[in-house]
Amino acid sequence: MGARRRLALLALAVALAAAAATTGHAGVTSPYRRKLEATADMPFDADVFRVPPGYNAPQQVHITLGDQTGTAMTVSWVTASELGNGTVRYGPSPDKMEMSAQGTHTRYDYFNYTSGFIHHCTLRNLKHGVKYYYAMGFGHTVRTFSFTAPPKPGPDVPFKFGLIGDLGQTFDSNSTLSHYEANGGDAVLFVGDLSYADAYPLHDNRRWDSWARFVERSVAYQPWIWTAGNHELDYAPEIGETVPFKPFTRRYRTPYRAAGSTEPLWYSVKVASAHIIVLSSYSSYGKYTPQWTWLSDELARVDRKATPWLIVLMHSPWYNSNNYHYMEGETMRVQFESWLVAAKVDIVLAGHVHSYERSRRFSNVAYNIVNGKATPVRDLDAPVYVTIGDGGNIEGIANNFTEPQPSYSAFREASFGHATLEIKNRTHAYYAWHRNHDGAKATADSVWLTNRHHLPTDDSK
Repeated sequence: MGARRRLALLALAVALAAAAATTGHAGVTSPYRRKLEATADMPFDADVFRVPPGYNAPQQVHITLGDQTGTAMTVSWVTASELGNGTVRYGPSPDKMEMSAQGTHTRYDYFNYTSGFIHHCTLRNLKHGVKYYYAMGFGHTVRTFSFTAPPKPGPDVPFKFGLIGDLGQTFDSNSTLSHYEANGGDAVLFVGDLSYADAYPLHDNRRWDSWARFVERSVAYQPWIWTAGNHELDYAPEIGETVPFKPFTRRYRTPYRAAGSTEPLWYSVKVASAHIIVLSSYSSYGKYTPQWTWLSDELARVDRKATPWLIVLMHSPWYNSNNYHYMEGETMRVQFESWLVAAKVDIVLAGHVHSYERSRRFSNVAYNIVNGKATPVRDLDAPVYVTIGDGGNIEGIANNFTEPQPSYSAFREASFGHATLEIKNRTHAYYAWHRNHDGAKATADSVWLTNRHHLPTDDSK
């Protein structure tokens, strides 16, 4: 081969490499294709929706943090027949539940539906890392559950989070939850879209009840940290329902007051070595709005020496290379991305798009109407963005990715599943995504993340 031909081939190879770097072909669009069966709801008489036996038995039991650090836990449940007793007894042994707390209750109407009696009771004075048993339903049917209070926040405290979004109540939803249970997380970061009750005629609120019975097997035993999605809005003026988030906020509590927030839809908690910030994609976030003001103050309160890992949850993703919901999160990104980059957020979790995608560390903070820059660039101060809206809901898979794959996109696949984030210490965390059609322990995508404050290396492959 002549020297001139070798030079020409070398030039071509360099050009192709440059094109791949620009268009993102260095990233992975997984060739895996899920089975072709339709996504189908589980029937109302499925075992996972079964009402517990006994008169007025507490049902739909779920827990979440009752304060910012896990020394309090809020227990919620529903009684269907009558109000019953709002007391919860708890303690370190099922035979020694000597502490008690008295809860509150509420009900709500939605079109032609009236809820059961929704109870909320906060258990206080918990000790970090201690297993507690708790019981409710006294006077009728008593049910007993347990949870382990989170460890005391600290810079090297290990913890394993499950990451789930857009779950719904289909056979695929059940597979997602079963896979997560097999992978053994300690708490769930849920990025919105719970029951999909609004996907049924007249926003059938019985689907809020069935969904809560379905997930009870997990969320009664470990805290789920809630994010509101668009399917929590339940805004339906055509049937006279004009109060946004009515079913969601009546049923699911968040510790927003402990975080200095004025609304339950944006707040923060500290779990082990993580400071977790929850934002609302469907509430006002423009300059000087309550959410804008709170986030500005909250980022200033973050102490990376005490809680090194900074995690942000929202529903609508900022970086999404799927044609479904493409650029819907753009206005929020323009408003807040520079703040998150300046704060060196480690990872941002979102849902909404019913597929999976993980980004490299990129930012687009140079965007400005005047200078016209609108191209994301590599930025080691930026978060990794994960879209985990692949829980299995009735709307099915979003299987239409943009082409070519953008340079910010590291891995994407149109499959249902869940992820885990296992924090090891102040410098390292192991992230893994599990597709439903693999064995429970199989990993389809993974990466070791290094902390942006303590070890800001290039970790985005």
